[in-house]
Amino acid sequence: MSKVEEFEELRPLLFSIAYRILGSVTEAEDAVQETWLRFDGSTTRPTSTKAFLSAAVTRISIDVLRSARVRREEYVGPWFPEPLLSDPYQDPARSVELADSVSMAALLLLERLSPLERAVFLLREVFAFGFDEVASAVGRSEAACRQLLVRARRHMEAGRPRFAADSQERRELATRFFDALKNGDVGGLQNLLAADVQLVGDGGGKAPQLAKAVVGAENVARVLGTAFPWLFRIDVTCEPHEVNGQPGAVFRDRDGRVLNTMVLEVLDGRIQTVRGVINPDKLGHLGPVADAWAIDREAKRVRRQMN
Repeated sequence: MSKVEEFEELRPLLFSIAYRILGSVTEAEDAVQETWLRFDGSTTRPTSTKAFLSAAVTRISIDVLRSARVRREEYVGPWFPEPLLSDPYQDPARSVELADSVSMAALLLLERLSPLERAVFLLREVFAFGFDEVASAVGRSEAACRQLLVRARRHMEAGRPRFAADSQERRELATRFFDALKNGDVGGLQNLLAADVQLVGDGGGKAPQLAKAVVGAENVARVLGTAFPWLFRIDVTCEPHEVNGQPGAVFRDRDGRVLNTMVLEVLDGRIQTVRGVINPDKLGHLGPVADAWAIDREAKRVRRQMN
């Protein structure tokens, strides 16, 4: 195969590695492009193109993550990964690991790790690279990588939920949730929520967002059940869609522009967390982005007129 053909065959894997390290679609795409430039500029063909490209995209992503962490410390409000509607890399032998590692909850847990721990954990636990390949990718010895993996596993296991839901249960709960949301059914919403459910939004200071997380089934149901019907009155639409491998939805304005995404975390038969991403900087890869401030003003105006 030509260089281009080899690279394109591995592009889905490279993107998936970069996205899990960075939590950003746009930054992952940039890391993959930089990897191509390095590969294209190399005068020798590596023994293993997969190993070479995986190591390159990992190192680039680690460097980007180190600088990004400074920006995230100054971020306005909660920081969430950019929503991913579909993972381009599929491996039937690793389907469980791949699906779990791309969820919002898992990506937020990965934020607890150092960039090196994060890379080692992902390459070894999610993508099943050998320790020799991991060591080469991060520029550390195999012994050091084993120690990094031990620490990473400890952090990840400490934050994982005790009771996971199967995919069918998640889909059924999500269907009922979004039906209740469209109908403004506060009681119906409350019945689907865990007692200590949290509603959290990421606007980054660039879109209307909650001042702080809303906690508790009654409070979350009331906020959702009273706010969203007014959005639907001004022709905002809700498209159920998997977001980061979990049940969720993409909301669009009357012109089809993306307003926000919502993803549900289901545990032990109830919705435990509702996460919304409305920061326009994190939605551009999904298509044209709506003016969230204008939509907020219009919804409030309609609400005043009806009351």
